[in-house]
Amino acid sequence: MELNYEKLGLRVGFEIHQELDTHKLFCNCPSALRDEEPRLEVKRRLRPTQSELGEVDRAALAEALKGKGFRYQLYPDSVCLVELDEEPPHLVNEEAVDITLEAALLLNAKPLDEVHTMRKIVIDGSNTCGFQRTLLIATGGRVEVEGKSFRVPTICLEEDAARKMGEGAELIDYRLDRLGIPLVEIATGPDFFDPYTPAKAALYIGQLLRATGKVKRGIGTIRQDVNISIAGGARQEIKGVQELALISTVIEREVQRQWALLEIRDEIKRRGAGKVVKKIIDVRGVFSKTSSEVVRSALRAGGTVLVVKLPKFAGFLGKELQPGRRFGTELADCAKLYGGVGGLFHTDELPAYGISQEEVDGLRKATGATESDAVVFIADVKEKAEAALSAVVDRANQALEGVPEETRRALPDGNTEFMRPLPGAGRMYPETDIPPIAITPLRLRQIKARLPELPEKRRARLVEKYGLGKELAERMSLSENLELFEELVRKSKANPTLIATTLEETLVSLRREGVRVEVIQKAVLEELFAGVAKGKLAKEAVSEVLREAARGVSVQTAIEKLGLAVMGGAELRKLVRKIVAGNRELIERRGRAAIAPLMGILMERVRGRADGKLVHELLERELKKRGAK
Repeated sequence: MELNYEKLGLRVGFEIHQELDTHKLFCNCPSALRDEEPRLEVKRRLRPTQSELGEVDRAALAEALKGKGFRYQLYPDSVCLVELDEEPPHLVNEEAVDITLEAALLLNAKPLDEVHTMRKIVIDGSNTCGFQRTLLIATGGRVEVEGKSFRVPTICLEEDAARKMGEGAELIDYRLDRLGIPLVEIATGPDFFDPYTPAKAALYIGQLLRATGKVKRGIGTIRQDVNISIAGGARQEIKGVQELALISTVIEREVQRQWALLEIRDEIKRRGAGKVVKKIIDVRGVFSKTSSEVVRSALRAGGTVLVVKLPKFAGFLGKELQPGRRFGTELADCAKLYGGVGGLFHTDELPAYGISQEEVDGLRKATGATESDAVVFIADVKEKAEAALSAVVDRANQALEGVPEETRRALPDGNTEFMRPLPGAGRMYPETDIPPIAITPLRLRQIKARLPELPEKRRARLVEKYGLGKELAERMSLSENLELFEELVRKSKANPTLIATTLEETLVSLRREGVRVEVIQKAVLEELFAGVAKGKLAKEAVSEVLREAARGVSVQTAIEKLGLAVMGGAELRKLVRKIVAGNRELIERRGRAAIAPLMGILMERVRGRADGKLVHELLERELKKRGAK
């Protein structure tokens, strides 16, 4: 479906959350994630409370309605009483504050004179104390992308949440190793009017953060939340977009969803629909002889079948909102979340799934539904089915108004699913356990004096100074190996492209093979590249030497062990003549086109003991002597 985003009034803003490479924000515990099973666990329950204004946040209330407890997994050497909420937070990690100030200055923002810690109510279990601590560091920033300037109203420092490890009927499992890791949160204004520019802006901001050299790398260390609305729709906060390439798809599909919901609203109104009444009826008798295994299982387990009528909704539950997701899916998301049921059935998709036309007719008769009405039923424990159908009715009534404000989860295919209502403004309040932090002019001057190059200037310098190709310069400019690269070039005098390729490609490839490249010391790399620069080692042998160096072998020993000493000129010329003489028929048949297969033979024979460029030159010279054309 082709959409005119300008005509639709699309507005997009986003928040980037980037973990910082330092210890935790309110204690000295290390900020490293663990893979082994934790040794200890504790169980908790969280409850919503009123804010200082006497309000209960609607998102917190929605979480409380789920009625679940939380089981926290922990490691004694990386989780302390602060994460367990058994002692007050320590003073703020000042290094994390400095890194956030650095990011703010790179984004042309104005740091606050004094920073105060705030509490933000969060009772989904991801924080043991029921709130997340946030510090507003700077305001009024801007970022320029493709010649256009976009606002960055706020730059905050906050603590990351616990890792969700699983969810059961009664408990949600969280791991506390991630809780408290410092995050810089950068929020843009709703200044984007197409699905594509936000991804470019997010990429550039991510590059700025990497340029500091003080942020974590890898999957899960940077996340984007995207805020999207269209004219007549409502703001949706899409949480957890981890891949930049997915941002545009998420925006496109959210626009499709909101437009489809507006179409549903308008058509339902034209049909004369009114507010859906929450009249839930037990219809287990309709299914006394059912062939549906889902319904039979629920009844055998002591459950029942409850049904509700949605007047004038026939046909809309099957309407596609996003690829593979329909309005009925939205109802099912709410039913699962608030009732804990496995799913629901509705008449837009029946008869099917073992449910007969006779049973559908029985449902319509029991509810008094006409052909223009939709009927939704759930087979489960009575209490769960009632809660689920109540949520279905609430969501159906929201559809009469159009698009409800929601927090939604990004799915891997770019679709989204309901998480909870958008939080209200009353969930922030001051943190009383942490004193304010003064941001002095001296502190800012010291940070400004060590600001890194902007990514675009760094790339240009790598191309101009070292002769790197644009793609390699792009990778090197964002690499944590940049400082090492420049030092190796300076000390070894080897070809910069070889050094950059080794650091960014060869070592990565060896690591994927299981080679322990992390044990290779800088001195080994200096010796390796100095050997190449002095002609003691061919660049083709670098990978094999590194493989041996990872086993603790010196560069010289590796060369001797593998027989990789550079071939002398006379020896190499002799080998070239021998290979050419032994392949006369190939040369006569293919002429100079025989160079490619002959190079393959020669490089196999020299096994990294000669530079490929030199071998090629000698081969061309020998073929020319023999008159190959």
